[in-house]
Amino acid sequence: MQISPSVAVAAPASDIVDLTATALSRAIHAREVSCVEVLDAFLAQIDRFNPVVNAIVAGADRTALHAQAVQRDAQLAQGRSLGPLHGFPQAPKDIMPVAGMVTTRGSPIFRGQVTRADAVVFERMRAGGALFVGRTNTPEFGLGGHTYNPVYGATRNAFDPARSAGGSSGGAGVAVALRMLPVADGSDMMGSLRTPAAFNNVYGLRTSIGCVPHGPTEEVFFQQFSVAGPMARNIPDLAMLLSVQAGFDARLPLTHRNAEVGGFLKQPLGRDFRGMRIGWLGDLGGHLPTEPGVLDTCTHALRHFETVGCTVEAVLPPFDLEQMWRAWIDLRSFAVAGANGGLYRDAATRGLLKPEAVWEIERGLQLSAMQVYDAARTRSAWYQVLHGLFAQYDFLVMPSAQVFPFDVALDWPHEVGGRAMDTYHRWMQAVVPATMAGLPALAAPAGFGAGGLPAGLQIIGPAQADMAVLQLGHAYDQASGHAQVRSPLLG
Repeated sequence: MQISPSVAVAAPASDIVDLTATALSRAIHAREVSCVEVLDAFLAQIDRFNPVVNAIVAGADRTALHAQAVQRDAQLAQGRSLGPLHGFPQAPKDIMPVAGMVTTRGSPIFRGQVTRADAVVFERMRAGGALFVGRTNTPEFGLGGHTYNPVYGATRNAFDPARSAGGSSGGAGVAVALRMLPVADGSDMMGSLRTPAAFNNVYGLRTSIGCVPHGPTEEVFFQQFSVAGPMARNIPDLAMLLSVQAGFDARLPLTHRNAEVGGFLKQPLGRDFRGMRIGWLGDLGGHLPTEPGVLDTCTHALRHFETVGCTVEAVLPPFDLEQMWRAWIDLRSFAVAGANGGLYRDAATRGLLKPEAVWEIERGLQLSAMQVYDAARTRSAWYQVLHGLFAQYDFLVMPSAQVFPFDVALDWPHEVGGRAMDTYHRWMQAVVPATMAGLPALAAPAGFGAGGLPAGLQIIGPAQADMAVLQLGHAYDQASGHAQVRSPLLG
């Protein structure tokens, strides 16, 4: 579907959708707005924009949703709140299961599949009072930084519907940017939160390993790359959703107890950053190809860290970055093949897999045990290098994406900055350093290029320093104001 610039968009049902998520939660709990009014306002916003951008799919029955909203209002009338998300419309990303909802993972293999249980993060959001209005769109199995699939089609960018929304949490990023959801969940293995945040001018947090439960899955020890986390228009909203998502779960032994449920609401976001040192990684000494204008936009945004009292210095980690890339694609293929190898071995489903999934699985099946171990050893060495850098710098910063949002009809960028991409995901290499080290990384809006398209920065913190990353992100947000720039579609 091609979008004409002359698409007419009706006026919104109310101004409720323009409230920040924290203000909306306060208004609901003060009973200044009812949960029914909130639901109706966001459904009207979905009806207004979703036909243009295709961010929310598999919509839930609206009669049932209305009944749930009435129940949420009755609970508040009785003095009972389920938490900060009480009455919030949400649309869980279509990559992990939700009880009673369709979970396709973007694959025709699972078209129409209704799952019976909630992933832990959705279990917590549901228990916290959220109303699930549908699912947010994702690429097949979450592979690739561009949200399109043969089940639901492509999700379009919030600032230019002719462009990609990023991925794999593309539906979530667009839904937040266009006020179709107050906040949204996402997940991140190779920038799946960070790329759509950059492409749609919102915030997305790749959380530390174990901060937010990711699963249950059939394998709970090796899986350390994919993490769940929040997306929002500002840091207080991000922290509010994270406070519901985070915390230990005994079914997932790598989750940690210092990420207390609700804890991210108990700590202040305000903090004095005078004298803090930031290491600017840039394009890693020219190793990362970037689209013209991206690096300039990001470099210009560094002044906002200086405004809040930080010093910013360029730094290049002393490491063989190509060795890290080879280790990354081995570990990634190992994980993808382990999770999806059965679909490849079955002739009936193999033909329904997209080429990128087949490539990952075939690579993974060919790896030896020692190759996997060597890749893990490289990963560990990379972590130690960054650990050493954090003795000199309080935070590290680099671009969230190497390109601006590209043509939605393109499968992926085959060339960046004059360099040919040798894999379907090489153009996303900027997100690998934080993932490989298991570190928290906040994608923050960096401003707009000459063509008016968004770019993003990553704020990377030491191990398990999620709160510190949020605090710096909050100071940066207040200094820059980038996230307050609205999509032209909103009017």
